[in-house]
Amino acid sequence: MTLIVARKNPIVFKTQALQVQASAEVLRYNPIGNPLSFAEMQARRQAITVADPENFDLIVANLGVSVDLYLSWQEREFRLLVRQDRPDHGDNVLKLLSGYVPAHELRVPLLTAMTEIAEELLVETESGWLQGRYQDTWLPTPYADSLALDEEQMFRLTSRSSTSRPVLCRELNLLERPRAYVHLPSNSLQLVYQLQLHLPASAQRLSLLHTDEFLDEESGELVAQMDYQRPELFLAEYQDGAANGRLFTLQQGELVPQNTAGMTLSEAFAEQQGWVVAAPHCSWQTGFCQR
Repeated sequence: MTLIVARKNPIVFKTQALQVQASAEVLRYNPIGNPLSFAEMQARRQAITVADPENFDLIVANLGVSVDLYLSWQEREFRLLVRQDRPDHGDNVLKLLSGYVPAHELRVPLLTAMTEIAEELLVETESGWLQGRYQDTWLPTPYADSLALDEEQMFRLTSRSSTSRPVLCRELNLLERPRAYVHLPSNSLQLVYQLQLHLPASAQRLSLLHTDEFLDEESGELVAQMDYQRPELFLAEYQDGAANGRLFTLQQGELVPQNTAGMTLSEAFAEQQGWVVAAPHCSWQTGFCQR
């Protein structure tokens, strides 16, 4: 059953191109130029090359942010993925929760990451929908008008330890030390935050679902919807720090096995050389062997 959870007028998206300077020790980016509309940004997302993946100075079209979200549940370990059709890439992949960083958050991309979690990850219990909390900050509740919140419980997010090299916006070190890479096929800088998802132990009949947005051509509204029959949020199981090849959805407290045949992963799982990822995507087996 498909449920529309929000309708809104499309927000005018603006971002900026970035100058990216990388060395063996650190990557620094600096927003430059005039604000870009979504269409202008997309026009700049053309494949590029670099001679040295450890040392370069170039201009990229935009900054993207992803959340590599881990979950410990019933003494088992999982990594959360969502499915997405990508017409601009010509593929269908399992990927991390992710989004484009708007101009006003380029210096604090962790805020964009939190917004993406609030908009894309829905946690349902027998008592309602859970609001999230990161450290001392509550996440937004974009669907509160449509989905009744569980007033007694919440999910929490904490940062996982990172060994990534420093990433700076101008002279400011980014919080939580995200992994950074320039994605050559899309001419973009990507930041990946590793976070741990904590679900309340008292919650019953837990379900994890993903919202998808599309533009309603008739009304001109941006529509957010979810589908109980197609949760579109998946749990890849890990054992002893490595993926075991099993994939599930979580529906009303039950892990439902999913077929992984033909599954493709986004470039976030592909091999990274220095500060660069050259592949548009990768296979299920290759991706989970890489990281």
